[in-house]
Amino acid sequence: MSSAIADEFETHRPRLFGLAYRMLGSADEAEDTVQDAYLRFSGTDRAGIEHPAAWLAKVVTNLCLNRLTSARARRESYVGVWLPEPVVTSDGTLGPLESAEQREAVSLAMLVLLERLSPTERAVYVLREAFGYGHREIADALDLTEANSRQLYRRAVRRVSEERPRFEPVPEQQEELVTSFITAARDGDLAGLEKLLTADVTFSSDGGGKVRAALRAVEGPDKVARLVAGVVERFTAGLAFTRPEVNGAQGLAIWDGDALFGMIAFEVRDGLISHVRAVMNPDKLDFAQRQLTQP
Repeated sequence: MSSAIADEFETHRPRLFGLAYRMLGSADEAEDTVQDAYLRFSGTDRAGIEHPAAWLAKVVTNLCLNRLTSARARRESYVGVWLPEPVVTSDGTLGPLESAEQREAVSLAMLVLLERLSPTERAVYVLREAFGYGHREIADALDLTEANSRQLYRRAVRRVSEERPRFEPVPEQQEELVTSFITAARDGDLAGLEKLLTADVTFSSDGGGKVRAALRAVEGPDKVARLVAGVVERFTAGLAFTRPEVNGAQGLAIWDGDALFGMIAFEVRDGLISHVRAVMNPDKLDFAQRQLTQP
């Protein structure tokens, strides 16, 4: 394989990974998809590729659509709550996150909402919202008409807007909230925990049947506070905490020695925690562990 082809592809890799991750909600599958795209790129006559960026985006999008079809079937039999794979975003893995809109677009909350869309609706929405594609470009990428692209986009926006989170990316506030959360949980301070939570707070944990986790979301500040305090008391002896940026917001990484035990993302509203999402399934932590441990 030509090193020139490899070098050219590498200039597109970060953008392609960001596209695949937003489409799939899985960092590992996004990596595999981008690698498949590279194999196609390196095996295709370069004379037939007039605009490599557009060509690669189309290939990655369609590879993701194929994967989403099979993923739907797998998730129907998934044990407990399904959450996306967490990604550390402070290293630029998902591109620059300089605005509230950019951070919201990669949040676990948004990725969960995108699961409600059909694969094609999701592709149209991601290409339009996250990458600024026009409907003509989207139509070319997905073999649609422009009118169909517009219709799918309107439908996707309507479905996402029904429960779209109000993202509050104030780093100092988030850091203070997470610090208070950890302190109250370790101290078993139920009243202190409840004061940090909204009246409609929800706790979702994804163990995938591999580790112990609540099979359904837990709602309400009293129930969430008791659950968090109980989990900390039972399971965190000897565990360590670090606080990386997870999907565009202040998060929490839980370590058992050198192994990543869990990743937690917090959704904040009106200065309080409105949703806690804990990814405990070890199959979903490999990518984040590599990010946090490799130079």
